[in-house]
Amino acid sequence: MANVAELDAALNQAVLEGKAMEAFEQYYADDVVMQENNDPPTAGKDPNRERELAFFHSVAEFHRARMLASAVNGDVTFSEWELDFTLKNGARVLLAQVAVRRWKDGRVVAERFYYHQ
Repeated sequence: MANVAELDAALNQAVLEGKAMEAFEQYYADDVVMQENNDPPTAGKDPNRERELAFFHSVAEFHRARMLASAVNGDVTFSEWELDFTLKNGARVLLAQVAVRRWKDGRVVAERFYYHQ
């Protein structure tokens, strides 16, 4: 099995290639807990899949996604992102975000996004 750094790099590369949902299916645990900033966490792969799909369906166009930095500390990975996209309601969003992932047995078991717009 690949180490956490290799797994995280592969997941990040998939996101950069526009394959976020494929990466979700491959790298996330069935009992994953995900959280947006201070919103309540969402537990389970099925509810998080629905949440992710709802986000992607709200986007009219992705202009750019850049990963600025990443780091690994044991089973925890960090990545800093810049995202630029337009929602279907016409709003353009420039997002600076940090994703913190906790890994276990080759899968993401927890992920939290910290961001400001």
